Amino acid sequence: MNDRIRQILEQINALEDELRAELLEKQSRWLYKIMGRRVEFESGIRDMHRRLKLGVFRWFMTVRPQNYLTAPVIYGMIVPIVFFDLCLMIYQLTCFPIYRIPRVRRADYISFDMRHLAYLNWIEKFDCLYCSYGNGLMAYGREILARTEQYFCPIKHARQLRGAHARYEKFLDYGDANDLHARFEELRVALVKEGENVNEGEKAAVPPSADSIPHDKV
Repeated sequence: MNDRIRQILEQINALEDELRAELLEKQSRWLYKIMGRRVEFESGIRDMHRRLKLGVFRWFMTVRPQNYLTAPVIYGMIVPIVFFDLCLMIYQLTCFPIYRIPRVRRADYISFDMRHLAYLNWIEKFDCLYCSYGNGLMAYGREILARTEQYFCPIKHARQLRGAHARYEKFLDYGDANDLHARFEELRVALVKEGENVNEGEKAAVPPSADSIPHDKV
């Protein structure tokens, strides 16, 4: 990776940090807090949301006719989506430990927090949860495949592709065969170390149990 590409990636990371800060500012603006898996609004905001909710009957009156026609196709996709989810789980559980590739945390990509929005009726919540599941699953699967590609074939394509995954810029340039297998191994080792660093961070975050504390310190 040349210096110019590295500089651009650093700028992208800086913009992502700025975006996260902006999202946190919006969080404080709308007066909600993330409490574990729950999102809680202040009572005044929650009451306002309830008043804005559109009842189910009124909601049905606003639905476009074409939405009813396509609904069976859209909701029928749940079968291949769930099957894909199952395949990803089996693939990770069986293959990643063998190659020491760190497993992708599903919860980092799939969130069902739309159910906490009081201004959505139960049909709107269901629709939002369905979309969240589908899009989150695609992102989750994308990261699994990106790690697989980094391990087995980290080479860029000859043509410029839209929407390349975040690991793509680390890959070897198309046609660059210098020290090919040595650099393949470097990327594999870097991938394994990612998992080791995550595991060390998780261990550091876990407080010691009472049994692990020396008696003279209790």
